[in-house]
Amino acid sequence: LWGFLFSLAGMTETVAYLQAEADSNWLQTYEPETWKKTNKYLFLSGYLNYRMTGNYSDSVGSQVGYIPFDYKAMTWCGKNDWKWQAVPVDPSMLPELVPPTGKLGDVTAEAAAHTGIPEGLPVIAAAADKACEVIGAGCVDPSIACLSYGTTATINTTHTKYVEVIPLIPPYPSAVPNAYSLEIQIFRGYWMVSWFKREFGQNEERLATQRGVETEELFDDLVNSVPAGSQGLMLQPYWSPGLKVPGPEAKGAIVGFGDVHTRAHMYRSMLEGLAYALREGAERTTKRSHIPITEIRVAGGGSQSKAAMQLTADIFGLPTTNPHVYEASGLGAAMDIAVGLKLHPDFKVAVKEMTRTGATFEPIPE
Repeated sequence: LWGFLFSLAGMTETVAYLQAEADSNWLQTYEPETWKKTNKYLFLSGYLNYRMTGNYSDSVGSQVGYIPFDYKAMTWCGKNDWKWQAVPVDPSMLPELVPPTGKLGDVTAEAAAHTGIPEGLPVIAAAADKACEVIGAGCVDPSIACLSYGTTATINTTHTKYVEVIPLIPPYPSAVPNAYSLEIQIFRGYWMVSWFKREFGQNEERLATQRGVETEELFDDLVNSVPAGSQGLMLQPYWSPGLKVPGPEAKGAIVGFGDVHTRAHMYRSMLEGLAYALREGAERTTKRSHIPITEIRVAGGGSQSKAAMQLTADIFGLPTTNPHVYEASGLGAAMDIAVGLKLHPDFKVAVKEMTRTGATFEPIPE
């Protein structure tokens, strides 16, 4: 019956993907004895919370994975939800959920002895890394998008309304209570910089070692040596496929080669391809949410590249700014703590008091 209903709703691929990716299904299939002895099923965040507080509790904002979680209601699924049929987990195995900024418990004497953190210190719920990065970049207004130039490149916006940017793919819980983080991701995003360095960047690696700088700093010279558009060389940045966008059949491609093209063109086209893919995500987000994006913030390691920041501003046609710290996830978690402990009354004030912007790159008309 479930299979027939999934087929009618066009959910067959989504359900199959969840079943295939769920660690609980793998354990039940390949380590059945281990699964039979499993009493509690927690993400790493929940396990760490347990070791710190002795409580089986976790943040709503950390529930990003293949579990029976209702992303719209931000709680565990109702008893008749199909997700309970897709994985072998039952409600008694799952932790108590606490909203971001809520108290998970207090540091136990045992945890204090192991970590040096004072006993009795409150442990406050934050959220997943990307969700924390979004607010750490100051993006709590839905008109300000956060691009994450990390291993996985993403574009996120914070909304109080539930919106599926890609149908049947839910938004994640935000690090702000009762809010959603709308996300489009490029799975092998700025990982591609590492790929390029390994395959084509030996000269820059050697020079970087001699000068005592990071190799990626020298890659900016490659970008700036090539005109916008890479003289017609285009890169499709799907070195790894996706469930819905671009789809499991997607492959990466570099097209438009001519006799003028060099590895510098390849590198610039790679950054341009990523930026265009994220711009397509921004357009999709605007279409689904009906809220235009007017400003871009960029976090993650790739945001340290001035060349990447400028071409991002050019491709989006919007002012593009990086926060004062490129590793914004930790700052976002600290903001959850500050609001949770009433050091700041709300996130609007926390953003004002705890975040600053770095350089702003204005789009150059070309």
